[in-house]
Amino acid sequence: MQNITEQQIQAMAPNAAAVANGRKISQKGGFVRLERSADDTFYLGECTGSGKSNYITSVDFLDPANPVCRCSCPSRQFPCKHGLALLFEILAKKNFGICEVPEDIQKKREKKQARDAKAEARESGEAEEPEDGSPEAMEAAAKKKAAAAKSAKAARTKKIKKQLEGLELTSKLVQDLMKAGLGTMGGTAIKTYEQLSKQLGDYYLPGPQRLLNGLILEIAAFQKDAREEHYEAAVDILEKLWTLVKKSEKYLTDKLEKDDVELDDSELYEELGGIWKLSELEALGRSRSEIDLAQLSFWVTFDAARKEYIDTGCWADLSTGEIFMTYNYRPLKALKYVKAEDTVFGVAHIPMAACYPGEGNLRIRWEGAQIRGLEAGDLQKLRSMAVSSLGAEAKAVKNILKNALADPMLIRMISFELIGRMGEEYVLRTAEGETIVLGNAPGMEATTDRLALLPDNRLLENQVLLGAFYYDGESRRLKLQPLSIVTETDVVRLLY
Repeated sequence: MQNITEQQIQAMAPNAAAVANGRKISQKGGFVRLERSADDTFYLGECTGSGKSNYITSVDFLDPANPVCRCSCPSRQFPCKHGLALLFEILAKKNFGICEVPEDIQKKREKKQARDAKAEARESGEAEEPEDGSPEAMEAAAKKKAAAAKSAKAARTKKIKKQLEGLELTSKLVQDLMKAGLGTMGGTAIKTYEQLSKQLGDYYLPGPQRLLNGLILEIAAFQKDAREEHYEAAVDILEKLWTLVKKSEKYLTDKLEKDDVELDDSELYEELGGIWKLSELEALGRSRSEIDLAQLSFWVTFDAARKEYIDTGCWADLSTGEIFMTYNYRPLKALKYVKAEDTVFGVAHIPMAACYPGEGNLRIRWEGAQIRGLEAGDLQKLRSMAVSSLGAEAKAVKNILKNALADPMLIRMISFELIGRMGEEYVLRTAEGETIVLGNAPGMEATTDRLALLPDNRLLENQVLLGAFYYDGESRRLKLQPLSIVTETDVVRLLY
């Protein structure tokens, strides 16, 4: 039988209520018939419901990383509670009889495979093979492909020229602000900057647009409460915006001069607001195959400038110890259409994933994964790959944080001998006697004080800390925010 976990079921569910309802159906014996195919790729259940006839529910595991649930019930949820209930039946290792894969399922599989093949050919720029295979048809297909490539290149060139116009406008705006001072943004002038921000959307510059929105929000907040942290945040945003403008102007100008407008391995594409496709990242050689990632931390933040909730997952590669990030963006205007991510208390085995360009903790993305429980051997691997030298790590962190476009935090696993109080602050000490002050990074939920709430003081001795290095502007020093403690038996999360 298929090996699935409750976490997989929860990850597939549209919401927590659907999971609870599916579990109830399974526990109360809602299925009167359970069957599966001999090759173990198809599961079927006949479930009693509120209708006159029983519902026919199935789960197709042709792609084990992306099982497909189907049901004859009228629910608009996907998967519905009956599909989730069937998954709970599989989880419980119920007795399934053997059946053939129904003809309608076979046809749906064939249609899906055909759609996937067409989509792959379309994204890779390859023309579909003509059915008759004649020289005339092959020549026509080649001309069609060449015309599509020429049209795509012309569109990319036009977009880059438009972006350069917008960057010139943004450059002038930033220079005026640096000359006149951020204080000139206050009062009625904010409305002018809000109008300029809207204009950037017409120039295909959602990245600089979000930065300008963030700048406006910080200045507006400073005008209300006069707190220095808002002004300092505004200065940081202005620095990042200026850096992005100057780097992007050179990058895009070079692409036009070289007549090379194809996507390349540059972080500036996403910083300007571009959205990567998995196929594009794979074509650039940024794919990883057959990897196991353990989630060590998870949190949700709200970005007022983007008007989005961001579900953030922090994952460790069990083979290398490398820390990756996943981000799920949920715009306010589309909350009911975008499913929220949730914590994964386990290991995801991923057949194929792709990493985004950049430095530090790279963003990683995949379309399907199989989740299993976190085992003692996994924890042992993670602990063995933690760094022990704070000095060497701090130097590497500082070099990355110097880049204004880099994430202001860098997450690492660190072996420590002791975490304890020194005055009003918590301090981490390594076995070599190196120390670093613990704190809470700007924009992050506070976690440092939660160390005092841990049930066992042994969690603060000779363990591994998942921590986020960041620069504290007030004290002008590098600090570390604790996220999780990795012990020999568990991962104790401080963010929840």
